[in-house]
Amino acid sequence: MTYHFSKTLDGDFDAIVDRVTAALKAQGFGILTDIDVAATLKKKLDVDFHKYRILGACNPPLAYQALQAEDKIGAMLPCNVVVQETDAGIEVSAVDPVASMQAVENPKLDDVAQTVRAKLKSVIETL
Repeated sequence: MTYHFSKTLDGDFDAIVDRVTAALKAQGFGILTDIDVAATLKKKLDVDFHKYRILGACNPPLAYQALQAEDKIGAMLPCNVVVQETDAGIEVSAVDPVASMQAVENPKLDDVAQTVRAKLKSVIETL
């Protein structure tokens, strides 16, 4: 089982980040964190890295359901979506929550993980 869904797009990096953010919003997700990996690596290590952003997406009702089923699940939240520049274009990847939840071994999380998976897959497919 793969641990992510990905799609490569053509276009402006920042415009694609905006499209991803809008697609996430349409599925009930907000962005809790936005990590500019290239800027962080430049600042902390003085190294150059390609454009790479990690968007920490959260769907509050689904996060609440997961937290009710498993109080330590916060260690696996939020759902990360990566937007990165590659030779082939701008790649967008979302975590597969079903794959990550397998490690938890709590059947109460199955339904919420399937719901989040469907929403994140929809985000990637609609880009």
